[in-house]
Amino acid sequence: MTSSTQKPTLRMGRIGYLNVLPIYHPLEAGILPHDFELVSGPPALLNNMMARGELHVSSTSCFEYASRPERYYLVDDLSIGSRGPVMSVLLLSRVPLDQLDGQEILISGETHTSVALLRLLMRDRYKLNVTYSTGQVTPALRGEKPPVAFLAIGDEALRLRDHAEYPYRLDMAEAWRDWTGLPFIFGLWVVSRSAADAGLFTTDPGALLRQGRDWGLTHMDVILDLTGHGCPLSRDELALYYSKGLVYSLGEEEQRGLKLFYEKLAAAQMIPAAPPLEFFKL
Repeated sequence: MTSSTQKPTLRMGRIGYLNVLPIYHPLEAGILPHDFELVSGPPALLNNMMARGELHVSSTSCFEYASRPERYYLVDDLSIGSRGPVMSVLLLSRVPLDQLDGQEILISGETHTSVALLRLLMRDRYKLNVTYSTGQVTPALRGEKPPVAFLAIGDEALRLRDHAEYPYRLDMAEAWRDWTGLPFIFGLWVVSRSAADAGLFTTDPGALLRQGRDWGLTHMDVILDLTGHGCPLSRDELALYYSKGLVYSLGEEEQRGLKLFYEKLAAAQMIPAAPPLEFFKL
């Protein structure tokens, strides 16, 4: 006789960018066994799926956590961030930065955190009065009226970073570090509070993800082989991107940077209040 109640399939969101490959490859390749269904997509899509309860654990933007902290627990010691130039979150411009006052910047609808950081930097760091339009970056560059400046993220930023018609480049994580002296955290991993409170997790998903990260970072040759095909970066640039551009931990300094970002967002009335960092415990 079978039980009428069946354990639901747990669904894990995976950002469809190169920067998370060291974490997810061991899970996708079967190197680390697990029971999750992996769902890939851009950050904004995963944010919305997580908010609707369609995912149980996911990589998500730190802006999403700040917007709805009552829905999530954070995964301990895991993030996507940078302690300096990140290379994959860039403001590219036809004119020098100080000439952007009064201009319009094209932003991607795929990102919430990077747009929030851009708004803060333009308003509070550089004191520039700019407006924003949302659209797809690459098609806009081929259009009749290309933007004066645009924000590019992820693989698109890596591809466009040396665009000949946009010689002025601002690396967003480096700009934050210059401003605050702290790392910038773009992405976090969150667990659904409702799923956790319903007892759906019999093991800690954070432990699995941290195992994936540790495997990926110690088998970097494998990761570089996988990302080298069709990637706009050379193998040496990729190695630098993974080892120097990105940080995958959420230690004390990273948490200080994250908390300061939340405080600045709250002061700018972009979120209701700076949320506490509450971590998942099994």
